[in-house]
Amino acid sequence: MAAPPPSVPSVLLPELLGFVPQFLLDDIINIANDSVRQAVDAMEQFLDRWATERADKVGDDWDSTEDLERGLVAFQTLLESHVDIAFDFFEAWSLRNIFAIPADLPVVAPHQAGLDLERSPDSEREDELLREIEELRRKVYAQRQLKRLYTRAVRKSASQLLLSKNRLSRLSSLRSPQLQTLLSLPASFHAMHTAVASLPPIDPAATAPEHLAAPEPGKRQWETSKTGYLNWAVSS
Repeated sequence: MAAPPPSVPSVLLPELLGFVPQFLLDDIINIANDSVRQAVDAMEQFLDRWATERADKVGDDWDSTEDLERGLVAFQTLLESHVDIAFDFFEAWSLRNIFAIPADLPVVAPHQAGLDLERSPDSEREDELLREIEELRRKVYAQRQLKRLYTRAVRKSASQLLLSKNRLSRLSSLRSPQLQTLLSLPASFHAMHTAVASLPPIDPAATAPEHLAAPEPGKRQWETSKTGYLNWAVSS
């Protein structure tokens, strides 16, 4: 038996066809299995009706439950066996014939349309592209480094903000009403100083003690009168 001719690797088929052949075959097989299940369900409903009608005619002595279950299992097993065998052959035949593309067939992939693959590569253009790729890699690396620095700065700022909030909460007692009253004292002192400074100067003549007569002989100054007592008290 001759060996099959070489074909395109299966990994390239999705690029050429636009879909995965194995997925298509799996969908077809699943549809066939669903049809088998529907056939078994329809047969079960038919046999249930037939058994009910027969039981009505024969009587209560005839019990068909066990026979029906055994027959349905055999019917389902037979169908599934034939479907599995048939679609195994169908899957193998499809992969070897329908989805087997000869290696010498001139097929152009969609992403290679319009490209001249036989022309030798331009070394200068290739070097330019490599330099461009290297430059892009360097920029990507720099962006990643910058992102890490920004992330670290954000975390540090968040920790400093939390520390500042804790300090502010500890210093919140300084905002009590008593301290607010103390803050208004300097203004009161300034107003008092302004009021005192605006007073007229004191006349020395108005504050000088009145000229009093000499005390009587034999009496001390505080014994003469009230004024004499006050003068004695001030002078002493």
